[in-house]
Amino acid sequence: MGTLILIRHGQSVWNQKNLFTGWVDVPLSEKGIDEALAAGELIKHLHFDAIFTSTLIRAQTTLTLAMSKNHTPKTLRFKHNYEDPYSHYEDIHSDNARENVITVHVAPELNERMYGNLQGLNKDDARKEWGEDQVQIWRRSYNVAPPNGESLEDTIKRAYPYFQENIEPLVREGKTVLIAAHGNSLRGIMCHLNNLTHDEVVKLEIDTGRPIHIEFKDNKWVDHGYIS
Repeated sequence: MGTLILIRHGQSVWNQKNLFTGWVDVPLSEKGIDEALAAGELIKHLHFDAIFTSTLIRAQTTLTLAMSKNHTPKTLRFKHNYEDPYSHYEDIHSDNARENVITVHVAPELNERMYGNLQGLNKDDARKEWGEDQVQIWRRSYNVAPPNGESLEDTIKRAYPYFQENIEPLVREGKTVLIAAHGNSLRGIMCHLNNLTHDEVVKLEIDTGRPIHIEFKDNKWVDHGYIS
């Protein structure tokens, strides 16, 4: 039996200000920090074999704060996808050190949906400019993208294949894996694990800073919902 824990990052400062964020790399708010620490208390007893996160600081900070509560004696080691000639710069040359880290794989495929020309705009101001209906279509449709941005479908097309190739095999082997990412990239993963329709996935709300527990058992995915 494998275990998968999903955490949407805590509230960011732009979430707090009601701004479209997307790939803009902004930090957590004070509330987001508290949410991350609270999430850590709920999963502190779990031993993680591998961890995955996005390139964005709000997800990485959520992960780091949550894991600061974990009972593991191991150190988090963030593994970046550097291009040559820098790919070997982060190599570890101590057997003992290698055995005492949990690798955190940093993947842009797990980044939030990219909101294009909406990024940085207040959502209320966007509604005034383009209309309530148009902004709602951009935010909550499956395959309509904002100007120069991604649709939910586009986000799923990069997030789920990454999950299939790099994460799913570990869980199927019986390992315990943590993903700290974003509302839309996690929607993409949960869409397939729970066999959601397009209408169902666009309505799926994922709370900030609340761990979700999913098991792979008897050759099927079992979603136990939020850990409390």
